[in-house]
Amino acid sequence: MDHLVDPATLLESGADFKVFLDQTASAQQLWDVWSWRHEVMLDTGVTPRPGLAEAVAGLQAAGTARVYMATVTGSQRRFTLFLSEDLAQCVACW
Repeated sequence: MDHLVDPATLLESGADFKVFLDQTASAQQLWDVWSWRHEVMLDTGVTPRPGLAEAVAGLQAAGTARVYMATVTGSQRRFTLFLSEDLAQCVACW
């Protein structure tokens, strides 16, 4: 994650926060997609966004649990988050 800004700091400064409650997916399905994308980025010399490797690991650790996507959007950066089905934990963030 970027050492200068993180989602919590953005939220405290008034960033937009949106949870997509009408869409849920298996963390395993999202891991399949994002781990492949991360691998392709590394193979082709593209620098992944800070936190993507940790987010991929978080999705893998969540297994088949259902997760919701959320975003935190500030003036300079947008974070993608995946929240546990009960919305109590952040499973992955980049």
